[in-house]
Amino acid sequence: MQAFPSQPKTVSYFAKELSWLSFNERVLQEAKDSSNPIIERIRFLGIFSSNLDEFFQVRVADVKRRVLLNNLPNTNFDEDESLLSQINQKVLQLGKKFTYIHKQILSDLEKYHIHLSQPQELSEFHQNWLKSYFEDQVLPNMSPMLLSESKDYSDNMNDNMTYLFVHMNGEKQHYALLEVPTDRLARFVQLPPERSRRQKHIVMLDDIVQFFLREVFNSFFHFDSIEGYAIKLTRDAEYNLDDEIEEGLLDKMSKGLKQRLYAEPVRLVYDELMPEEMLKVMKKRLGVTHQDALIPGGRYRNFRDFIAFPNIGRRHLENKPLPPLQSQAFKQHTSVFSAIAEQDILLYYPYHTFNHLLEYVRQAAFDPYVTQIKVNIYRVASNSRMVASLINAAKNGKHITVMVELKARFDEKNNIEWAKRLSEAGIKVMVGIPALKVHSKLCVIHRREKGKIVKYAHIGTGNFHEKTAKVYTDFSLFTQHQDICEECDSVFRFIESSYRSFHFEHLMISPLNARDRILDLIDQEMKHAEQGKIAKITIKINNLVDKQLVDKLYSAARLGVKIRVIVRGMCALVPGLPRFSENIKVISIVDRFLEHPRVMVFENLGHPLVFISSADWMTRNLDHRVEVGVPIYNETLKQLIIDILELQFRDRTKARIIDPEQKNQYVRRGNRKKIRSQIAIYDHLKKWESNKSSL
Repeated sequence: MQAFPSQPKTVSYFAKELSWLSFNERVLQEAKDSSNPIIERIRFLGIFSSNLDEFFQVRVADVKRRVLLNNLPNTNFDEDESLLSQINQKVLQLGKKFTYIHKQILSDLEKYHIHLSQPQELSEFHQNWLKSYFEDQVLPNMSPMLLSESKDYSDNMNDNMTYLFVHMNGEKQHYALLEVPTDRLARFVQLPPERSRRQKHIVMLDDIVQFFLREVFNSFFHFDSIEGYAIKLTRDAEYNLDDEIEEGLLDKMSKGLKQRLYAEPVRLVYDELMPEEMLKVMKKRLGVTHQDALIPGGRYRNFRDFIAFPNIGRRHLENKPLPPLQSQAFKQHTSVFSAIAEQDILLYYPYHTFNHLLEYVRQAAFDPYVTQIKVNIYRVASNSRMVASLINAAKNGKHITVMVELKARFDEKNNIEWAKRLSEAGIKVMVGIPALKVHSKLCVIHRREKGKIVKYAHIGTGNFHEKTAKVYTDFSLFTQHQDICEECDSVFRFIESSYRSFHFEHLMISPLNARDRILDLIDQEMKHAEQGKIAKITIKINNLVDKQLVDKLYSAARLGVKIRVIVRGMCALVPGLPRFSENIKVISIVDRFLEHPRVMVFENLGHPLVFISSADWMTRNLDHRVEVGVPIYNETLKQLIIDILELQFRDRTKARIIDPEQKNQYVRRGNRKKIRSQIAIYDHLKKWESNKSSL
């Protein structure tokens, strides 16, 4: 192999935190886009806000921890402090855009006779109705915390809630924290019609509490005036687990979750109209010592609830439903096992119904020939039908093994409860490898057929979660390929006995062989480029930040390999740099569904190699998690995945260009057809399934 073109001494990378903020800016673009139905635009504001909460809990918290460790050797204090400053600047910039877009949406909403109203603006009829609602429903749920000067009250605040910081001014000054009870009452209160049923009014619970603030306190305090301003606290989402051997992992995880409640605040967002003197008192009472943790904002905090903003108008104010498609491969058989035995089956959610996967487990639960079911759970729905089927299978005498990942961030509490319930049902529960999260999406079923055990496997890119399967795009492969099924079985044995040696010829397994396999596949395309042959790599990923793989793609691009990437979130790779990464094109698609699958396509001299995987190209996913990628051997399914990717690269409605300046400009349409890939994919799959049914 010839020597690669020399690599510049300084390689450009996007800081992953700034790249993530660029992704969230794309979400904000969807809220601004007037071609989206108005209710969906409001909900995108909620998605943006929810994303930002998690960003501070995880990403910003990590940067702040690094800054706090600046006295340790080999740390980059100046670099981290500069990054933190850039993050804060970008967040404030996005906050201003958010406020402008929010005001515009409220104005546009009124064109459809829907009003998000302030109580003081309402008629006497509606104010009287609100008064009764406050006294009957809201006041009984009010539990103020009175603040003294001798205590830090931030430990008493819940990250998921909005609070009012209240000042009572009179002969004595009193301060209080008042939680807005959105966990018990609707955040959006629809008012009854008065004269015209055409005009519809919604009042925020926050505003109802503020409007009747006097009634909360005047029974116990004398004051001349009272004022309250919305605030929201965000904490570091990390926690530490001690190493006491005698303490079970379930107990450790429970203790860790409690630690999160008292973690260091990383953000305190407050109403920018709060008086300066009141702001000083709030900082002192809540123990916020770092100025960079304070972020001024608009009247409302905790916009994440806007994800569930109700549509009280006509149906066209939200997205037209896309009825989930039935897989003809499954539909033409009464048994899921006979369907899979006939051919590999690929589903693409949410275009396909998730019920096929649930039926795979449900049938296995009572099929008299099924002997074992093995599954790993990372996130599942609160009323999981899959878990119900697993418990039923145990009752039917099947041997059930469930790997429950207790460290799935923000789902730890749910998964602890699931682990207990499964154990109580007599199911063998594994809680993984202490140093590794298990993030794979496997379900292996053993079935006795003609006197021998035949194995069936599901390998997917997404979780076994009925709810997210309606809004996340993800692939599921069902196969009876015995080598692949045997290797999937070996993944469970590896989780249980990680000290043993396992060989995987077909599957990409993190942390065992995935990194090396990807590097080898890139090397192969580089070799073809050197030989003057067509060399291409296509990647669809959530996050591309592993620097070894980014550097490898840079090297391949300089050698002439044509690289195309669809990235949803973070992207450390800088495309389009002259004589360096100009052979790399990166787009990002943000639309009604969240793009979630991980796909790799290598040209392989005209015989493409196609893989789907649970792993992002991040160091944590390749080296510190159990992840599974699987090759697609069926030529028809392989071509289907390639066709889906091509539709996304032809998107001229929701695709943005990732460029060196991170401008998030839309891909220009030119004289090409205006394709919206998520709708085009639905139409393509609908036609594909229709053609299969006619055979």
